[in-house]
Amino acid sequence: MTTFIKREKALELLKENLSNRNLVRHCLAAEAVMRTLAEDRGENVELWGITGLLHDLDYEKTINNHPEHGLVTASMLQGQLPEESIHAIKSHNSENNGVERSSDFDYLLAAGESITGLIVAVALVYPDKKLQPVKLKSVRKRMNMTAFARSVPRETIRDCSKAGYELDEFIRLSLEAMKGIASEIGL
Repeated sequence: MTTFIKREKALELLKENLSNRNLVRHCLAAEAVMRTLAEDRGENVELWGITGLLHDLDYEKTINNHPEHGLVTASMLQGQLPEESIHAIKSHNSENNGVERSSDFDYLLAAGESITGLIVAVALVYPDKKLQPVKLKSVRKRMNMTAFARSVPRETIRDCSKAGYELDEFIRLSLEAMKGIASEIGL
């Protein structure tokens, strides 16, 4: 499949299905990270970005049914995204729905959407609550602080190595991506 849902339509779908502003911001951050990773790897930037943007499309529908998270999104997007994107969306919730990650795309979507939570949490401890002063070193330090941003799955982030990234490089790229859209995500 060479054609897939366009960003404008993807944003409409996001707004129709997600009412929580912070969740929408998380999706925008995941999109930025995935675009940056795609560019770094020579992958399809639009496709990876749209996949990041829509990965949590069903979150509010499945909030009380974690094993369905990702699967509902996959069924909503069937025929609008290629199978590689559908699988990455399903497997980003592998821990709850059992869909195993197998490709670099799968591992990077899961790691990329997870790192956004840690980066936001780091920004929020700064006095101005902005991304600009956040440094790689600060994010890296908090990766090892299990009590900090407790819900962020560190192992999923570390799985960036399964797609060929050193952790520091992965954090650096993700942080740069999010800084590039800081105003859009309120940071």
